[in-house]
Amino acid sequence: MALTEDDVREILRLIDESELDELRIETADFKLHVVRGEAAAPEREAAEAAAPKAASAPATDGASATIAAPMPGTFYRAEGPGMAPFVDVGTRVEPDTVVCIIEIMKMMNSVPAGVAGTIVEVCAEDAQVVGDGEALFRVQS
Repeated sequence: MALTEDDVREILRLIDESELDELRIETADFKLHVVRGEAAAPEREAAEAAAPKAASAPATDGASATIAAPMPGTFYRAEGPGMAPFVDVGTRVEPDTVVCIIEIMKMMNSVPAGVAGTIVEVCAEDAQVVGDGEALFRVQS
């Protein structure tokens, strides 16, 4: 059974109204672990130490760079259905050029190129679910 956005909001509201400092729910298809207040600090520090460090700039390979998904979600090449893509192969981009949108929980997040160059490859399909750090575009400097 998949949770809806309203289900998640209700769970968070109940947690917020409770006296709990920590809650862990695990089923075969779902895991939720919430820690708040002072109890959250040691766990957050341990998680940050164990997590791979995200690159502040796109990954580079010689004169090319990869624009990666900054978060998991649904990748959209255009602002809306039937509209022209933000960029395509051959498009010149600057670091602040919006190259796509990633939708997560009904929030549309614009993704800037983060690098200057020319798009040489589109790595993800429109409306495809992408993971955090997954390659979206390749850029030649």
